[in-house]
Amino acid sequence: MGQDLKNWDPENEEQWASSGKSIANRNLWFSIPCLLCGFAVWLYWGIITVQMLNLGFPISKGDLFTLMGIAGLSGATLRIPSTFLIRMAGGRNVIFLTTALLILPAAGTGFLLMNPATPLWQFQIMALLCGFGGGNFASSMSNISFFFPKRVQGYSLGMNAGLGNFGVTTMQILIPLVMTVGMFGTTALTLKMGSGTLIGKIPAGTETYISNAGFLWVVILVPLVIGAWFGMNNIVDEHVSPNIGGTLAAFGKILGMLAIGLVIAALGLLLMLPKTKGGMSFGIGINRWIILPVVIVATVFALKILTPASIKSSLDRQYKIFNNKHTWAMTVIYTMTFGSFIGYAAAFGLAIKVVFGFQHLMVDGVMTHGTVNPAGPSALMWAWTGPFIGALIRPVGGMIADKVGGAKVTQIISVIMIASALGVAYFMKQAYASATPQDYFVPFLILFLVLFTATGIGNGSTFRTIAMVFDKEQAGPVLGWTSAVAAYGAFIIPIEFKGQIKATTPEYALYGFAAFYFVCVIINWWFYLRKNAYVKNP
Repeated sequence: MGQDLKNWDPENEEQWASSGKSIANRNLWFSIPCLLCGFAVWLYWGIITVQMLNLGFPISKGDLFTLMGIAGLSGATLRIPSTFLIRMAGGRNVIFLTTALLILPAAGTGFLLMNPATPLWQFQIMALLCGFGGGNFASSMSNISFFFPKRVQGYSLGMNAGLGNFGVTTMQILIPLVMTVGMFGTTALTLKMGSGTLIGKIPAGTETYISNAGFLWVVILVPLVIGAWFGMNNIVDEHVSPNIGGTLAAFGKILGMLAIGLVIAALGLLLMLPKTKGGMSFGIGINRWIILPVVIVATVFALKILTPASIKSSLDRQYKIFNNKHTWAMTVIYTMTFGSFIGYAAAFGLAIKVVFGFQHLMVDGVMTHGTVNPAGPSALMWAWTGPFIGALIRPVGGMIADKVGGAKVTQIISVIMIASALGVAYFMKQAYASATPQDYFVPFLILFLVLFTATGIGNGSTFRTIAMVFDKEQAGPVLGWTSAVAAYGAFIIPIEFKGQIKATTPEYALYGFAAFYFVCVIINWWFYLRKNAYVKNP
């Protein structure tokens, strides 16, 4: 079991050189694969839903987008309690237990996918539990921020987040491949529409093992959980995790905090989701722009009201971040970068399938979108490319920001995001009104890859800004909080695509995102780049 660390000070150059650097790097390299699997399990619905469509599961396209949205909202909401877990329970304890919890939805998803007649509500419950993977990011980033000196925060946080984000790409490459092979003794299903992998298309009529998409992660997670327990450390200094208590007590705090977030997320979804055959909903259908802030505020207050006094005192100390105006500025800016990355990563594959995998034909004066396009690109061949580039470039964004300043880098990529989002909107509009949508796929893909690249660089630059603006006690909670709010992009973007595709105007979603990016340009300039900025180009 990893030893607890006392008197940890990465800014002490002698300590850093003698033992600190090796300890910090060891924790980082155990943290990265745990976070990678968190992202994979959280977002694998973006690939699974494509294959469910290819197999003819009796679930509508809209409800498939909703599965991604459920996982997105759950993961984002669970990031709120996860933001504050490190101080209460210790880094090793938190990373170990939250990674182990991923085994539940992974195994459950694999089991449910064995039967195409599984009702929608059971898939929705698994999507809700996949939110554990989304929540892990906040605690992981908070934890790693305490191990490294400020001068390399852009690099260390960029590595943790960037390589952790490779869970999206890893999942998008591995799942299509493992679905082609019988690995766990399950029965094969037969494709009704063509599918694909990284290396080529797969024709209709081919057997596939979709349940492998869940079971694969169980096999990977077990050794990772063991490694995290024996290879990571709790920092028990006053500014990190001073009152952990025993291991079981720490686990109780973690589970209790996560349970509060999960219940509120579930209630929010039940109030928001429209009534659907086989789905779970109260049938009220409250507007998402009303429910989302209610879920966020309710989670923050419930954590304070429903937790024991020992946890309340810790929360009071960490809630001081809400009195800092920079917390709110960086929340908006980070939502632009990470929120866009994670939302596009969740929706990219299914958007390719729905827009380019079907012909859009005028029949009796009505535009239809249900005829399979035999010349369409395989979504599973291309879905990995955007998240791959966005994750790969993220540490580079951090390193560039360390040299020239985070706010300046953020401002440049914000303008690029506006232009590329408008370009994607144009080609999506053309494709969704064409009998040959594949004609517009290449420019659509190139501009979307530019958009992913900009989000990745911006993720790295915003980490730098946060590390420089906030002190060492607040930087970790601020990273967790901003990532929590930004993670709602994994809900908003798939749901917006669902609504606009249903309205036959998918380009409107991109117009809205571009308008939000313009607002972020103004906020970043006002806080960090104008002549009398609060903090100049941090």
